[in-house]
Amino acid sequence: SDQRAFLKLPAKFGGASVRGSGTDEAVLREAGAGMTDLLMALTEGDNRNALAAQIGKHLFGIPRVIAKINDPVRAEAYRSLGLETICRTVILSDALVLAALEGAEATDGEVLPPTAEPIQGAPTPGSRAHAIARAAAREEEGVELENGEPETARVGTVRDPGQEA
Repeated sequence: SDQRAFLKLPAKFGGASVRGSGTDEAVLREAGAGMTDLLMALTEGDNRNALAAQIGKHLFGIPRVIAKINDPVRAEAYRSLGLETICRTVILSDALVLAALEGAEATDGEVLPPTAEPIQGAPTPGSRAHAIARAAAREEEGVELENGEPETARVGTVRDPGQEA
C-alpha cells in the first residue's frame, strides 16, 4: 500500500508526505506542484502517469515532467505529443541487448557471465545475440514475428534458440 512506501523513507527524510491521486489538482497543489521544477509520475498506470504529467506541465507550469509509461508503443505516442517519458520495458530490453553484445547469456532470468570472447558489433540476424535481443523486446506472449513464427518467450525466460523449451 501507499503507507508502506512512506515507511520505507529514511528517518532523516525532510520532505512532506501527501497522500492522494497525482491526477487530482488539489492534491498536486498541496504537494507543492506550483513551486517545483520537476514532477515524476511513477505509478503502475500509464494513463494516470500521462495525465498527472500533463496536469503538472500545463496547469502548474512545471518546467520538466516525466511520466513512466510501461507500454513502449504508448510511450512513443506520448513522446510524439511532447511528453517526456521513460519506459522500463525499453530500458530492460536495452540492458539485455548490451549484456548479450558483451557476451553474457540470459537463461530463465539469470544473466551468466561471458564464457567466451565478447560478441563485437551489432547482433547479426540469425545469431544467438540477435535471438536474445528479439526475445527480450517481447512484452506479451504469443507475439507474431516477422517470419510468421509465434514466439512465446518473455523477458526473463530467454532461451538459446537451439535449446528445446
